[in-house]
Formats: sequence, structure tokens, C-alpha cells
Amino acid sequence: MTTLGIIGSGNIGSAVARLAVAADIEVVIANSRGPESLTDLIDELGPRATAGTAEEAARAGEATLLSIPLTAYRDLPAGLLTGRTVLDTGNYYPYRDGRITELDSEEVTTAELEQQLLPGALLIKAFNNILAHHIPQLARPAGAPDRSALPIAGSDPDAKARAAELIGRLGFDTVDAGALDESWRFEPEAGAYTRIYLADPDVPAERMLQAPAAPVPAYKLRDALRTAQRVKVAARTF
Repeated sequence: MTTLGIIGSGNIGSAVARLAVAADIEVVIANSRGPESLTDLIDELGPRATAGTAEEAARAGEATLLSIPLTAYRDLPAGLLTGRTVLDTGNYYPYRDGRITELDSEEVTTAELEQQLLPGALLIKAFNNILAHHIPQLARPAGAPDRSALPIAGSDPDAKARAAELIGRLGFDTVDAGALDESWRFEPEAGAYTRIYLADPDVPAERMLQAPAAPVPAYKLRDALRTAQRVKVAARTF
């Protein structure tokens, strides 16, 4: 993969863009405010980065990283990501997204709802269980003894393989967490969500965004996914 499209220039999208250009992958980045709002980020990333529209980012390369609020999925142009391998970083945060009945009732996982909102996309849930500032802290070359793993979930094996190859180039091993209906195992508050990457897992919530990370090898992540207990989504407030 030589080019990655990124829709969403927030903390996760920007962190992945930085790893991509460091791995000699060109990026085309789009956000809801337009290419002109990305000048500072593009200048920081250098010549391998280009600002574009959502349509241009969606057509770039073999895969698209989608990192936008859940409420913004319906604003994407119809068919924008049809046939595309989509690395979806989204989570359901009621304080931001409002209450969503089918999620609160656990009728579907967040990833399954996102797939419904993106018909025809080859959706792979990824990068949703790690804090943005831990992404550069934990990225390591292939074979490094302290390399961390990230979970991925999806229903298309070829798309999942492409996602794993890309994530490997960005600096992480991957653990296959199953299909989209199993992605609850690394949703917010589940056993494989964010705290697993903290050097001190007991850090108070208000300090997590500044707390340092510690490596999580594949076997440890695999155990966390296996033993995860499904969180009552309706009780989620953050």
C-alpha cells in the first residue's frame, strides 16, 4: 500500500497520518471544514501529505481510515465508501452522540450500526480502543521485542488482511477479534479498551489523556479479548 485516504483530521486521524508518512505511505486527508483548514497539519506532515475533499480521500490508495463522530456518518455522500476497505475508528459516546436506541438495547454493536450506515463498505473496526497519544508512543518496527498489538474486527477476510498489513507497516501487530458482532470486546469500558495500554492501569480517568503507555503484546491482548465482559451500553454516559 502506497497511499492511505484519511477522512477525519482529529486526534486519531492525525496520529495515524504521522505514522503513515513515517512509513513512506502517502496520505490524502479530508475533514468537514475543507482542505484549507488542514494547512498546518499538512505542513507538519511534509511532502507525503495532501489535503483533499472527502471524495478525494475516499478514492486515494487501497484503504480509507474513517475517524469521525458517529453522528457524522449520515452526512457522508451516499456510496462514498462502497467497495472500499474502511478502517473505522468510531465509538459510541452518548455525551457527544446522544442516545441511540439500537445501541443502548444492544440490538447491534457500534461497528454493526456503522456498517449499516455505510452499505457496501468493507468495514474493519480498528484504532478505536487506544488513546491517540498512545499511538506514537507504542508504534515499533516489525520484530521489535516491545511491539504492541491492536485488535481488528470485520466480516470480509480480504479487507481484514489488508487492514492488518497496513497496521503492521504503521508499527503494530494485530489480533483478529472476530466479526463485527464481536467488536464489543474492545468497545468503551470493555476489557481491551484503552486502559490495557496504560503503564498504570489504575490512573484516574481525568489523567488518562496525559498518562504514559506501556507495550501490550499480542498474547496479552488476546487474553483481554477472550475474557472481556459485555458492558451495558445503556449505562454508558461518557
